[in-house]
Amino acid sequence: MKKTIITIVIIIAALALIGFVLNNNKKENKAKTDIVAEKNAAVSVKVTPVKTEEVSLDFVANGNFQPTQELTFSAEKSGKVISVLAKEGDYVRVGQTLLTVRGDVINVNAQTAEAAYLNAKSDYSRYENAFKTGGVTKQQLDQAKLALTNAHSNYTEAKINVGDTRVKAPINGFINKKYIEPGSILAGMPATALFDIVNVSKLKLTVTVNENQVASLKNGDNVNVTASVYPDKTFSGKITFVAAKADASLNFPVEIEIANNSNNDLKAGMYGTANFASKQQKQHLMVVPRNAFVGSVSSNEIFVAHNGIAKLRKVTAGRILGDQVEIINGLSDGETVITTGQINLQDGNTVEIIK
Repeated sequence: MKKTIITIVIIIAALALIGFVLNNNKKENKAKTDIVAEKNAAVSVKVTPVKTEEVSLDFVANGNFQPTQELTFSAEKSGKVISVLAKEGDYVRVGQTLLTVRGDVINVNAQTAEAAYLNAKSDYSRYENAFKTGGVTKQQLDQAKLALTNAHSNYTEAKINVGDTRVKAPINGFINKKYIEPGSILAGMPATALFDIVNVSKLKLTVTVNENQVASLKNGDNVNVTASVYPDKTFSGKITFVAAKADASLNFPVEIEIANNSNNDLKAGMYGTANFASKQQKQHLMVVPRNAFVGSVSSNEIFVAHNGIAKLRKVTAGRILGDQVEIINGLSDGETVITTGQINLQDGNTVEIIK
């Protein structure tokens, strides 16, 4: 009996010891977890100070060069192509013959129409002389005149058809694509595509600017334009269109016409930059980096770091000046704004500044 009691006491003591150890381990683990949680609560961010500095009001906008003139040239008449006189890459001028279409039947019709016209002309002259002497009536003379008019119209149409056998370029430009070969059959309806012609002697660059920038722009303003592939070359441009209404992004499209150089270095589709020079002198403005804004500049929200805490601040943004934005209201010089890491932040979060 005594032995049994001792065994029970030993078991109880062992259980008590195990419980004590487990409780201590739990406290230690909680302390470690709290430390980790405290460390993980801090969001890593980068910051920059708010400052007032002298800023140029010049700005740039990007877009792609487009030709001022381009068309897909199609056949007006049906027929069989006899010869093609232009190839892709050729420069052609207005009126230059690009291809010829089989015209033997058309030429025969033209000769017949010419003969009928000359005959009608002779008949009318004879009737006119006879009318003066009373040999024919006024009605016969009028009928001869009508026959002459109809014959002349038919002859004119026949000559036009003869001309249509020589298809000519309607604009100056480069043959960008050729769709036909000798032996191709042209259809009038629907019209057969013949050539893509692109005129790059002048190009246009379409860019978008915000409401603060568009206020200073007008048609006829000169703009210097550069192309990404020719960083050392500057092309002279002129504003030809300023939109009266903003697009869905609240920006205003602006078109700039650029005269290409003698080598036609600029190609349609190249990436270009318009450099808008402000008429105002440099100004001292409070500015912050553009990437300090939460989402976009239009949100007018910025996180300010103060004593290791992120505070969401409502501001009033002004002009966008390249990679900087003017701040009209809501910040003070010397405050620290967060420029990266905002996607992970909420108002009041602890932050760890990356230096």
